[in-house]
Amino acid sequence: MYKMKTLNLFLYCLCFVVISIVSFTGHAKSIIVGAEQPAKYLPFLQGKKVGLVVNQTSSVEGKHLVDFLISHDVDIKYIFAPEHGFRGNHDAGAEVKDNIDPLTQLPVISIYGKNKKPSPDIIRQLDVIIFDIQDVGVRFYTFLSSMHYMMEAAAEAGKSFIVFDRPNPNIKFVNGPILEAEFSSFVGMHPIPVLHGMTLGELAKMISGQGWLTSKNELDLHVISVKNYTRHSTYSLPIKPSPNLPNDQSIQLYPSLTFFESTVVSIGRGTEFPFQVIGHNEYSIGDFHFTPISMPGSALSPKLMDKLLTGQDLRVSTMNGLDLQPFIQWYQVFATNEKVFFKYPDFMDKLAGTDELRKSIQAGVSLKQIEAGWQQGLSDFKQLRAKYLLYPN
Repeated sequence: MYKMKTLNLFLYCLCFVVISIVSFTGHAKSIIVGAEQPAKYLPFLQGKKVGLVVNQTSSVEGKHLVDFLISHDVDIKYIFAPEHGFRGNHDAGAEVKDNIDPLTQLPVISIYGKNKKPSPDIIRQLDVIIFDIQDVGVRFYTFLSSMHYMMEAAAEAGKSFIVFDRPNPNIKFVNGPILEAEFSSFVGMHPIPVLHGMTLGELAKMISGQGWLTSKNELDLHVISVKNYTRHSTYSLPIKPSPNLPNDQSIQLYPSLTFFESTVVSIGRGTEFPFQVIGHNEYSIGDFHFTPISMPGSALSPKLMDKLLTGQDLRVSTMNGLDLQPFIQWYQVFATNEKVFFKYPDFMDKLAGTDELRKSIQAGVSLKQIEAGWQQGLSDFKQLRAKYLLYPN
């Protein structure tokens, strides 16, 4: 009987300690994204004409943000569609056309392709533009560029711009070369590293605060920040942010594997596991086999389509952040066999934000030396971004 009482007392104390630890660390508090805090923005939107920059990740209370706002009598005039489209069902790089959303009958204006921001005539009809799209924390993920252009459009027309912030699943990492101005493009517009460790709300503040917008007008910017979020929070995305990033593993590997897009090597587009494998039909590292096929909506004409490829299966890899070791290893395999590895060298330089990375790899510079060359730029960037951060460590 005494032993039973002692055991019960021990279990009670153990449970108390566990509950205390969870409460102390804040893990018991769920992360609440900007869109899920309507009390902070609905009063401001009443009587306003609203434009929305959204995609399939723009969700609140199980509804698309468009449907949620309509149910609260918000006057939505236009939906602006970025890469992959308003519903997220367009291939990477595929044309996004203006259309009418069949569910709401709202006009959808493309901001991907030739026209990266709406005409002044459209913007003049609005009072406020809301941006609510899930990001993955990598400079070349194009939703950041779409946000930049929409911020410019709002500033030029004197309209308010609100970012409904969402967590960055790669927020723990700040790494890679700083983009050089001459390599600026839609896959990299700002002098920031490949992995910047910021949310889009924080980046919006930085873009505006640093004067990176071309407009002479000051932007009326507001950010609805994420509640109960820190720079060490773990966040699994509830909705895939784009067709070829289907899970947490692909998002974790995305910063490192995207550089293969400039080469002859496949990273699994046209399979059920894009951005989780590496392979080629002639040379390889590893013995994993896969065959890319046409998959409308995610990879209509993938690289090396219908060919049996051999390479690496990274679906259970612990690689994260920016790890260029696999990329350099594959380059060395092709270099040894006098095969062309960089099919699109200019695209490689745009992704890296510099031509120095490609040239260093081709010259046989060690990864340790390459990474050492980034450190001063990263240190300067961290100091620059400090005043724009919204979330604690």
